[in-house]
Amino acid sequence: MSILKPFKGIRPRIDLAEKVASRPYDVLNSTEARKEAEGNPYTFLHVNKPEIDLPEDIDIHSAPVYEKAKENFERMFKEGVFVQDEKPCYYIYAQTMFGKIQYGLVAGAAVEDYVNGIIKKHELTRPDKEEDRMNHVRVSNINAGPVFFAYRDNAKIDKIVSEKTSDKPEYDFTSEDGVRHQMWIINNENTVKNIEHIFAEEVKYIYVADGHHRTAAAALVGKERREQNQNHTGNEEYNFFLSVNFPESQLTIIDYNRVVKDLNGLSKNDFTEKLKESFDIENMGNNEYKPGKLHEFSMYLDNEWYKLTAKEGTFNENDPVGVLDVTILTEQVLAPHLNIKDLRRSDRIDFVGGIRGLGELKKRVDSGEMKVAFALYPVSMKQLMDIADNDLIMPPKVTWFEPKLRSGLIIHSLE
Repeated sequence: MSILKPFKGIRPRIDLAEKVASRPYDVLNSTEARKEAEGNPYTFLHVNKPEIDLPEDIDIHSAPVYEKAKENFERMFKEGVFVQDEKPCYYIYAQTMFGKIQYGLVAGAAVEDYVNGIIKKHELTRPDKEEDRMNHVRVSNINAGPVFFAYRDNAKIDKIVSEKTSDKPEYDFTSEDGVRHQMWIINNENTVKNIEHIFAEEVKYIYVADGHHRTAAAALVGKERREQNQNHTGNEEYNFFLSVNFPESQLTIIDYNRVVKDLNGLSKNDFTEKLKESFDIENMGNNEYKPGKLHEFSMYLDNEWYKLTAKEGTFNENDPVGVLDVTILTEQVLAPHLNIKDLRRSDRIDFVGGIRGLGELKKRVDSGEMKVAFALYPVSMKQLMDIADNDLIMPPKVTWFEPKLRSGLIIHSLE
C-alpha cells in the first residue's frame, strides 16, 4: 500500500501568493521566463528558472545556475516571502478551469514507494533531464516543483476533502490564464492521522500523471542521501518528496497531436491512397474535424480536413499499448509511410498540446512549416492506469494534463 506523509510546508505569505506562484519550469524557456518575471521580484521563476538572474549566454545546466536557485530561495525565505508551518500538515490544492474543479492532496510521497513500484510510471525518462532536476534538488535542498500524481477514487478521502473545502481557503486567486487556484491547510492531528491511515490501508498504488523526471530525480536524490547517512532511520525528510495527488475521476487528459514536415517524397494522392489500406477516409473540406471517439483521427493536409477511422485489424484490443491511438498512428502511418520510426529523435515531427486547439495545427501547416497534421482522441485515465498496472510504457508525447500545477505555492524541504 502507499505512503503519503504530512510535512512542514514552506508557503508564501497570503498577500504574496499570487505574485509568487509561477508556471512549471518545463513549460517555458529562459527567454519566456525572463519576460514573465519582469517587474516581479517575488515570482518563483527566480528559483525554478534561476538563469533569468544570470547572463543570457550562461549554460542553464551549469553549477552557477543551481547555486543561484539556492541563493534566491534562501534570500526570499529570509526576507519573509515564505514561512514554514510549525507542524506536519497535509494541504488541499484546488484548481478550477473552464468551470471544472479538481482537488489534489498535497503530501510527501515516499522514495521507497518509487523504488518498490508502488508509485507507477508510464513514461521513459531521459538521463540528462533527470540529472538537471537532481542537481536542482541537491543544491537547493528543496523540492521546488510538485509532481502530479493520481490515485483510484476513495470515498473516505473525498469526504475529508469535501468537509475541509467548505471552509475559507488560505489562498484564493485566479492566474493570468484564467485558472482559479485555492489552497487549504489540514493541520488537525486526528484528520492528519486518518488520511495517512487511509492511504496506507486502502490505496494500493499511486500513478505518475505528469512529472516523471521530477519524480525520478527526487527519488534518486533521496537514495543518495540515504546511502550517505550512516545514521539513516527512514524518517528523514529526504525520504519524501513533494506531490499533489488527485482522484482519477477528477482528471482530464487532453489530446496531444502531431505535425509532420513532409510526406516522405509522396504526392498527396499517393499518400492518401496508402492511408486507405488502414483507414476509412472522409474528406471534410474546410470544416474543422475533431475526433469524437477512440480510433478516429483528424488529418489536415493541403487546406482540407479529413476524418480517418481505423479499420478492424489495425490494432489489438487486448494490448494496453497496441490499442492506443498514438500506437495506431505510428504503426499505420508514421513508420510505414512517412518513415518516422523514432518519435523521440526524429526532427521531422513535432507535438502540439490539445490546449492550443485545432487552429494551431492548421496554422503550422498553412505557414508551410509543416506539411500535414494529425489530431487524436485523448487517452483516458483508465488506459493510463492499465498501462502502468501492466508495467508497460506509453509511446512518447501521449498525455497532456491541464491545468498545470503552479510552483511556489507549497515547497518541501529535504531537511
